[in-house]
Amino acid sequence: MRLKTYTDYTLRVLIRLAVQPKGLTTIAAIANGYGISENHPMKVAHQIGLAGYVETVRGRNGGLRLARPAAEINIGAVVRRMEPDLDIVPCFNASGACVIQPACVLKGALDEALDAFLAVLDRYTLADLTKARRKLFALFPVEETRTA
Repeated sequence: MRLKTYTDYTLRVLIRLAVQPKGLTTIAAIANGYGISENHPMKVAHQIGLAGYVETVRGRNGGLRLARPAAEINIGAVVRRMEPDLDIVPCFNASGACVIQPACVLKGALDEALDAFLAVLDRYTLADLTKARRKLFALFPVEETRTA
């Protein structure tokens, strides 16, 4: 199973926001902290804002913050939202045709594996991923905390 880079960046942005002690964090600070282009967290921020995970504050002193407690953000739900196509192989898709499909056991095995993968992620929240909050935050460059 391989997650898209987009989902990886989504989880990184959420982790960064969860370890923020207080106030707002900017897209620039997130990008700088991970050494990535600002385009990536900007695209992610829009989607996770629509999903209700993040609140955005516009303006000169704007930025991002979690819209709800980290303990209420389920990692399995985040992955499902960011990975709308979890078809491991083409035959998972309704339009996927395969000559052995009527007798195939592989699809069932892969389906079971995907369910197990997601079941493990369902056991974790963003709070679980950020238990080492101080250590994680210390790994990011120091930034000015914004309040709004």
